[in-house]
Amino acid sequence: MQIVDFEPRHADAWRTLNEAWLTKYFVVEAKDREILDNPGPVILDKGGHIFMAELDGQTVGCVSLIPMEDGGFEVGKMAVHESAQGRGIARRLMELCIDKARALGAPRLYLESSSHLTPALTLYRSVGFVHLPPSPTPYARADVWMEMRLT
Repeated sequence: MQIVDFEPRHADAWRTLNEAWLTKYFVVEAKDREILDNPGPVILDKGGHIFMAELDGQTVGCVSLIPMEDGGFEVGKMAVHESAQGRGIARRLMELCIDKARALGAPRLYLESSSHLTPALTLYRSVGFVHLPPSPTPYARADVWMEMRLT
């Protein structure tokens, strides 16, 4: 398995991987659609990063670092294809996010999630994320807010 930076060739996999988990547990919301359909302008062109996990020639996972006003990054749109789950791919994607944010001097990583996503929350806690009080969000499904201080 290798993790590579997003390239235009990943656009369909980026969208498909995220739509799969969103429609399995929730619905694709307007903010999701904006991010999934426009990763360049919404994430990359603003100083963000998208990482894609590839296994045996197939794209099986993804995650993004979305720049925040305070210099931190929001971890967003982490997905691993069902056929590749249980292989530590999500953990490797998260570790890469942490390493990249630290290398860029970001003060923190932030994320919003759902209490229905127990495996994801377990991963976030295991790498050092802590819970925050609720805050405004564009996502109806979000009922968990977390951060990891990096400085």
